[in-house]
Amino acid sequence: MPKDAQFDQITETLEKIQEPIRYRVILLNDDYTTQEFVIEVLQAIFHKDFEESLNLMLQIHHNGKGVCGIYPYDIAEIKVAQVRKMAKEKQYPLRAILEKI
Repeated sequence: MPKDAQFDQITETLEKIQEPIRYRVILLNDDYTTQEFVIEVLQAIFHKDFEESLNLMLQIHHNGKGVCGIYPYDIAEIKVAQVRKMAKEKQYPLRAILEKI
């Protein structure tokens, strides 16, 4: 195969390879979920340290929502399901949503 043809084939292959579409996982504020529980969720599911969890919880509290992380769809969907499960077990209405970037 001539070098130009090889180059074109490699270029075509690289153009087909794309980064996966990413999604923001967003926690929504509510009037019932405790701040302590939100911090617990941020540490357990999103692996934030205490200070980062505290700052993000305050952002969620004051702004109504906050971005917990950015992930490919499959991982983002799992994170949302984990938040729902954890909140349901503690009987909190805490909600997480996905937002396509």
